[in-house]
Amino acid sequence: MNKLLLDVVELDLEDLTVYVDVYDNSLSRKWLAALNLLLTDNYHLEKNYCFLGFADGHRNGPYLIQCINQSIDAVNASGIGYAIDNVYTMENSVNENGGVNHEQFNLLHRYFEDLQGTASAPSNLYAQADSATRWHIRQLNLLCHEFESWQLSWRKKHTAPEWQRPSQLMCWLNAPRFELTEEDSELFGIETINRSLGGVYVGVNKAVGKHHWEVFNDEGRDSRIGELTTTTLAAQTLAAGDFDIEWANDPGAFPWQIKQLAEFRTWLMVNGFDPNDKSLTIGHPQVGQADLNRSFGTEDYREIWTQLNSRLNVTAVRTSIAQASYPYKWQDADYIERQIKEIR
Repeated sequence: MNKLLLDVVELDLEDLTVYVDVYDNSLSRKWLAALNLLLTDNYHLEKNYCFLGFADGHRNGPYLIQCINQSIDAVNASGIGYAIDNVYTMENSVNENGGVNHEQFNLLHRYFEDLQGTASAPSNLYAQADSATRWHIRQLNLLCHEFESWQLSWRKKHTAPEWQRPSQLMCWLNAPRFELTEEDSELFGIETINRSLGGVYVGVNKAVGKHHWEVFNDEGRDSRIGELTTTTLAAQTLAAGDFDIEWANDPGAFPWQIKQLAEFRTWLMVNGFDPNDKSLTIGHPQVGQADLNRSFGTEDYREIWTQLNSRLNVTAVRTSIAQASYPYKWQDADYIERQIKEIR
């Protein structure tokens, strides 16, 4: 079905340009305006949390575990009065089936929630932390999700390569937020958990906490809302000019995914939620689609992954009315200090 288009966003990845057709819907209009502001005012693009689930990327499991422990050490040494008695290793971060040890990473997310608080009630610990400590608190959350994404793809690479889950998260530090409206909620729904190859989504929850699908996957099918390790179950109420690009294959038509979503519907009902209530903001509202043939010369996911794997660095973003360049890399010696300065 043809869709009305608002604009075409161009993303430069080294010597490759990805072309994104922006759909015309209620959320897209607000999102595109927010994105144009981020580009015009040259907000900092967060390159250490950008390409997730690339099994052969430089930000691999051992590296991420090292970063997690460094941030834990920084929090423990900060003097704010919160101690984390946990050391992460590849051995205790992976379960017997080669997947993520969710018990360990639910704890990591709990540490972050304790330290950060919520959007409406920031923690006193966060309030007394200096800028460097606040940076490390934020990393506990980002590294938690990044490791989970990497480990899933690493496992799939060796068991079912076509189901690796690479994605691209375009997040800007201190990005202004806007509230989702009832009209926007129509773009959500359980069916939107399935994302298309090259689909562009506004789905990053700007309120601290996990949404229902994350809790279902992380805490287990027998979990109950009153017994969660994570403290905050949150609907998606806020958004920004940030966006995700899905570079994985759409699992929606496969029996195992159909079964999992049926189990999720049951889990929602057992926990007192209506699976058809779109105000729960479950899923990923789509605001656009990468033009795969124009960008890569193919729609074959294997060739697309090959081209992306050697270009995991965004150097510029353009719309019809705004643009910004990003000459830095997360590997730069001063990159962490650059981000801390932005937070400060």
